[in-house]
Amino acid sequence: MREASLDKLKAFLTLLPSMILIGVFVYGFIGNTIWTSMTDWGGTGAMALDPQKHFIGLENYIDLFTGFLGGNFRQDLVNAVYYSVMLLAGAVGLGMFIAILLDQKPKGEDLLRTIFLYPMSLSFIVSGTIWRWLLAPQGGVNVLPKYFGFKPLTFKWLSSQSAILVFNWQDILRILVYVAAFILIMVGVFMLRKDQAKAIKRWLLPGIVLGALVWVFGGLIPDALFMEEEHGFNLATLGIIIATIWQYSGYTMALYLAGFNGISQDLRDAAMLDGASQVGYYRYVAIPMLKPITISAVIILSHISLKMFDLIFAMTGPDNAATGHPALNMYLTTFRGNEFARGAAIAIVLFLIAAMFIVPYLVGQYRQQRGR
Repeated sequence: MREASLDKLKAFLTLLPSMILIGVFVYGFIGNTIWTSMTDWGGTGAMALDPQKHFIGLENYIDLFTGFLGGNFRQDLVNAVYYSVMLLAGAVGLGMFIAILLDQKPKGEDLLRTIFLYPMSLSFIVSGTIWRWLLAPQGGVNVLPKYFGFKPLTFKWLSSQSAILVFNWQDILRILVYVAAFILIMVGVFMLRKDQAKAIKRWLLPGIVLGALVWVFGGLIPDALFMEEEHGFNLATLGIIIATIWQYSGYTMALYLAGFNGISQDLRDAAMLDGASQVGYYRYVAIPMLKPITISAVIILSHISLKMFDLIFAMTGPDNAATGHPALNMYLTTFRGNEFARGAAIAIVLFLIAAMFIVPYLVGQYRQQRGR
């Protein structure tokens, strides 16, 4: 018993320096940022030797989501949602497709794998500069059709002012409730095969009821703004999305290819003997077995999509509102506008959004380990 206690003490003392450093330089700084976001640090006296800070509570957060000056942040937040969704769908889907093709062991597999992985070796600044040239009005992408006898394109990849899927920010609370109802229904649909009664009781029925209540009584939910404010999917973000997918599809390809190579050949042969086609093998055997890889890829790419500062800065500069991002907004607000409290509030919003992806994953992993 003494020996076990001594081992625990040694382990604790070994980890103690790291725990102290993490506590101070990670959680301590997070706590300081939260405190700063609840003050009025900013304005003309922000850079004073001893700036005056007054506690104002959640006023900065309320202003970001409902205030007159928070319009740019709200559009940047909408852009970030589209950046994340498009990056996940494009990089995971394209990476999986390439991995399936390379899993067939084509000639030149090593060369192809290197070519697809090459974009990962470039920094966002370098790839952003390259894509800015390619997507310029007279760049390679728009001029390319001329070499095939067609008219050149005129689309403004990085400067278009057009938007689709436009909605009014006044309705954001109702939209969020509809999204929650949709998620409940979709989870219930996927759970039907495992436990039909549980899926209907816990997911499908609450989702349908919630959606119906909003549809009938949605007018009782207050507007988020006193004025109309439209936001949508700016087409100028397409160029940045294409560049991001190009850079990270090779990464997801490597993850899936390693997973496919780790599946026993005997399992594949057994599936083929049972009459499974190539499509059936990947759909019902291989891809379901790589669920942990898919979850890891989604977590990592979601985290990356919330830090798309350097790529946007390199491709469209800091002042293109159509392609803005909360990370870029945070930098400009803090270090150009000297609004440190407001910039800290934007940072905490990004931190909470990232936690929405990471915390459920960590909780699931913890429960899985406890269940073993």
